Amino acid sequence: MTKRLFKAVFATAVLGFSAPVAVSAAECIAPANPGGGWDFTCRQIGKIMFDIGAVDQPVQVTNMSGAGGGLAYSHIVNERNDDNDVIIAASSATTTRLAQNAYAGATADQVRFVGAIGADPGVIVVAADSDYHTLGDLVSAIQADPGSVAFAGGSAVGGFDHLKPLMVLQRAGFDDIRSVRYIGVDGGADAITQTVGGFTQAMTGDMSEVVGFLNAGEIRVLAVLTEERVPGFDDIPTAREQGFDVVAVNWRGLYVPRGISDEDFNGWADKLQQVADSDDWAESMAANGLAPFTMVGDQFQSYVDNLVVEINTLSREIGVIQ
Repeated sequence: MTKRLFKAVFATAVLGFSAPVAVSAAECIAPANPGGGWDFTCRQIGKIMFDIGAVDQPVQVTNMSGAGGGLAYSHIVNERNDDNDVIIAASSATTTRLAQNAYAGATADQVRFVGAIGADPGVIVVAADSDYHTLGDLVSAIQADPGSVAFAGGSAVGGFDHLKPLMVLQRAGFDDIRSVRYIGVDGGADAITQTVGGFTQAMTGDMSEVVGFLNAGEIRVLAVLTEERVPGFDDIPTAREQGFDVVAVNWRGLYVPRGISDEDFNGWADKLQQVADSDDWAESMAANGLAPFTMVGDQFQSYVDNLVVEINTLSREIGVIQ
């Protein structure tokens, strides 16, 4: 099947961007059905690229669901390794699955990660009446008695919510991470309910999941796992401020085929940076509950490389993978 026919078969919508020198429209693949986070990434970033003049042709948005992003990943690696007209939506879930070998032997070095320009910040939360007032208080309690604290989170065991507090504890020099208690429930709201109700002592999740409970005075956010404090929640300290060098966010970004040139890779990175710098993207983040998280090009590739290694190591230590 030719590239042009493939695009015609799978394209679900036309937005406004392409590489300026492209003969046909560029394509953004969302590795899921319409309406989710990956779909949002393709449609919003693509639209803004065109609106701000970073690119000058429409893009075809392809929804290619399957295997939690694995179908799209395999398609790019095996069929379009040198296609410089395709970009693919990605998030923290992408790197977590790659690190845990969830894509049937695929590895993170088979593509190039262009950048991320927004994120749902990770958080560590306790009930409003908890005795833990800082992240250090919570870590000290676990170091003294690992069984005294149970975390609730919206992902399964080994998922990103589970890994967030383990990253914090590792930075604190705590290495018995199998002893850390974690209960995976069906989403962030259920995880907070477990914590507010006293069934667990802490919750690990994302900022978007806790805002309503925070505004209602039911919880205390001990830390956001971002580089800087989150606008609008400036009274919540980062983990880094409290001595734990952890950045764990559900970033929204893109990857491209491994076989494209450095020039094309840097071109997409530049276009993504232009979106990040735009007022349009700032408005889109505010409307969709995202915090600033801009990292593009080689810097982002290095971040992803390190993150995959860390998640792989943690996943082996807790027995998620062998």
